[in-house]
Amino acid sequence: MIVFLHGVPETAAIWRKVRAAIPSESVALSLPGFGTARPNGFGATKDDYAAWLVAELSQFTEPVDLVAHDWGALLAYRVVTTHSELVRSWVADVAAGIHPDSEWHAFAKIWQTPVEGEAFFEKQGAAGTEEVAKRYTALGLSEEDALELASGGDATMASSILDLYRSATPNLYADWGPFKAPGKPGLVLHASEDHFSNEELSKTVAAELGAKYHRFDGIGHFWPYQAPELGASVLEDFWSSVD
Repeated sequence: MIVFLHGVPETAAIWRKVRAAIPSESVALSLPGFGTARPNGFGATKDDYAAWLVAELSQFTEPVDLVAHDWGALLAYRVVTTHSELVRSWVADVAAGIHPDSEWHAFAKIWQTPVEGEAFFEKQGAAGTEEVAKRYTALGLSEEDALELASGGDATMASSILDLYRSATPNLYADWGPFKAPGKPGLVLHASEDHFSNEELSKTVAAELGAKYHRFDGIGHFWPYQAPELGASVLEDFWSSVD
């Protein structure tokens, strides 16, 4: 079974084009609070989400092929390096995010700051979906995809984002490192125009985890929207190499 996991500020809808291009059976998980309800008592910290992912993967009757993007990828690195028995293989991007020298991007720093983070989402909510979508078209998304991405945001997602990012300072390596090679086939993806990652750090992490590495040229952070057919082809080529 192929299992897809989205990131922030996204919903599982980001995988619809990639999944449509892959004939094999798959499922796209939804992070609690992201297009779904946030369960009572769920703290939405990085550790809460990692534990949630372990529980989700444990429900499958056999190890899965995990594909993860953005924060989903960061959670995937944590899970595959601590519970490798849950996966047959793994694919993830933004690997720079788990490097010891990683620094959060500008938006993350706002969200991690009390008052400023809340003000950011209040302003975004007041702006409306179409205005928020313009931020995503500026990053290379089509108007349709940008509107879909922007429409997923609500107060539940906003509070979940704030709690998640505030649990992850100064970076993920500080609490979760060092990350040990999982011993399962892996592939690190990097989009050349991804301004939320760093290619050199991603390459270093891929080597340390014993993973293959693939660079998407001319594509930005939201590659599942921008190049779904290419993404699907790279995934299928990788899976064909997995014993």
